[in-house]
Amino acid sequence: MKYSIFKPISLLLLLLFASCKSLLIPEFVIDSYAFAEKKEALTESQKQQWRFADPFRDSIPGISLDKAYEFIADKPSKELIVAILDSGMDLDHEDFKGMLWVNEDEIPNNGIDDDQNGYIDDIHGYNFLGDAYQEQLENTRILANKIGDASLQEKVKAEVEKALVEAIQNRDRYKSIKMAVIEADKAFKKAAALEQYSIEDLESFETTNIILKGHIGLLKQMLGFADSVEMALEEIDSGIQYFSDQVDYSYNVNFNGRTSVGDNPYDLLDVPYGNGNPKNLFPEESHATHVAGIVGASRMNELGSYGVADNVKLMSIRSVSNADEYDKDIALGIRYAVDNGAKIINCSFGKRYSPNKEWVYDAIKYAQSKNVLIVHAAGNDSKDIDLVSKNPNYPNDHKGTKGEFVKNFISVGALAPSFGTDMIASFSNIGKENVDVFAPGDEIYSTIPQSKYKYEGGTSMAAPVVSGIAALVWSRYPNLKASELKKILMLSGTKINLDVIDVSQEEETLKPFDSFSKSGRIVNAYQALKLADLITKKRFKLKHYEY
Repeated sequence: MKYSIFKPISLLLLLLFASCKSLLIPEFVIDSYAFAEKKEALTESQKQQWRFADPFRDSIPGISLDKAYEFIADKPSKELIVAILDSGMDLDHEDFKGMLWVNEDEIPNNGIDDDQNGYIDDIHGYNFLGDAYQEQLENTRILANKIGDASLQEKVKAEVEKALVEAIQNRDRYKSIKMAVIEADKAFKKAAALEQYSIEDLESFETTNIILKGHIGLLKQMLGFADSVEMALEEIDSGIQYFSDQVDYSYNVNFNGRTSVGDNPYDLLDVPYGNGNPKNLFPEESHATHVAGIVGASRMNELGSYGVADNVKLMSIRSVSNADEYDKDIALGIRYAVDNGAKIINCSFGKRYSPNKEWVYDAIKYAQSKNVLIVHAAGNDSKDIDLVSKNPNYPNDHKGTKGEFVKNFISVGALAPSFGTDMIASFSNIGKENVDVFAPGDEIYSTIPQSKYKYEGGTSMAAPVVSGIAALVWSRYPNLKASELKKILMLSGTKINLDVIDVSQEEETLKPFDSFSKSGRIVNAYQALKLADLITKKRFKLKHYEY
């Protein structure tokens, strides 16, 4: 059951009401709400769609998507392009049929820049990485290329050396766990004369053999987080691969992932490079596909999952590797998206160092000049990114100083799928100044390569929820400015009156939910559309509110 928490109306609102009685102030702009945590476990269908839930009806911190579509049922819409600035995207996924942006002025695969936009054969977007994917982290590149002064070199050297040792230790630990699980699985199957078994079989099996008891204890742990030992081994293999990539590529100063691309990544004028095919190279390159599905997987079929927005075309821009992106690729990727008609650019990436950050800042300003909204994931380090010198986060809209240099950039934190003290996802960055809103971002079910679907978590998943809502609103109210749309998304969100865990602290500390972002709100599609409608009808003025 929802209930409204009374709070005194601010002096600003009183003045506004007194001077403009014809203006409507929606309840959600003023009020905050407390919600009872949903007690029943979510069904599989509810888990797959929790981000769409209505917080008032379902006691789940969703975005009220069904109510949103009811509100706009008879409203015309204008098709809108959303650029997915990310890794390669599975352009052949079953849920992207009819949803991909098509460059009508380019002839496929003829090796000619038909539309003279500077990019050859860019039918569905562009690939700034060519055949590259494995990469170093930016601190490793700074160290390897001797970028910056002695102080910076000393700092990154210490970071890289420490991280490399930890990665080797973690890789070897995972390998040892894998061997132990395989041995335990083999021993229990032989002792119990079972080919398949459950946790109940493990618990009911009696033995005095100390070694076998140890095997059973390990298998119980595995089945505590996976449905089967086979699935547990898959997760362990993922861990081995993750830490192996760190050892072999991310923290390897002798590796150069850019060789196959052929350009100088520290020269913005060294163009053209890459190619016109932004498709993922292999199934494991899945990030962009998951992100794109959250924005705009088809809502017209009965397959897998569906996106937030209905009338969108997805532009694929391959600029993000499995480690840190190059500033050059991001800057040119933003400009490509803007110049080829994208209205929203989803940026589910980020890093601690940015040697050529001004290139990216200039591209963000260019997007603002063309009325394009940039939606950026706040990051997955469980840090307070208001502490900009301690926890730098690039790209951003503040350049490391107080205040924003653009008004078209919105930063998104991630929520877990339940109200309560742990509703901010444990990995999410927070920041009263530098995180604008929160959105569902943990345990999000969406598209992955080879027409499959999977749960993933991260602020990478929260950002495309906001991009989808932005597209939904802008396609119905196309005369809005990007800066106005950002304000609408922030001002119309659900304001939560709960104390939640400060994920940036090592010891559990509770603080009001609204202390972790500038708006103090969860994005809400229905309320965003209602507010956009009032603004369009000149019954509400955004200029009285500053974010």
